[in-house]
Amino acid sequence: MSTEGTPAAATQYLTFRVGQQEFGCGLLRVREILQVGPISPVPSTPACIRGVMNVRGSVLPVVDLSIKLGRGETAFTRFTCVMVLELEIEGEMTPIGILADKVDEVVDLGRGDVEMPPPFGMGVRIEYLEGLGKVGTSFIPLLDMDRVLSSAELLAAASAEAPPPSPEAPSAPAGGEA
Repeated sequence: MSTEGTPAAATQYLTFRVGQQEFGCGLLRVREILQVGPISPVPSTPACIRGVMNVRGSVLPVVDLSIKLGRGETAFTRFTCVMVLELEIEGEMTPIGILADKVDEVVDLGRGDVEMPPPFGMGVRIEYLEGLGKVGTSFIPLLDMDRVLSSAELLAAASAEAPPPSPEAPSAPAGGEA
């Protein structure tokens, strides 16, 4: 039995790809995984916020993690998906969509399976990482999504409203295929 402040014996992480890099994030933050639908751009939001998506009648802000990590815009393929995460914004859990090139699998990592990342050579800002998860003979960077997205970006994303439809508005391909 764990006590408050002590990590559980094993934690589950969802692994996913941004470009060729595999990452992981805590599974309990992931609400669902969606096929990419039309994304409506929203003016005056940070560059990493691709826009908003209609999910069962609700507005879902969509963040391009590839842009946030300095790797350029995500190109949509048949594997591209939106991971809906619940992130805390001003004390409330708020759904935010994160573009991923591909979702891989759920892995169980015990306390001894997570190492501190080295201070260099990670290809991602060190403060964005919870650690490195040992999976087989590989290490997977585990993202701390609360740190990856700043409060200002989350507030901009959460307050984003879909603009009226425009015939020229770029969007993801219908059905998630390229």
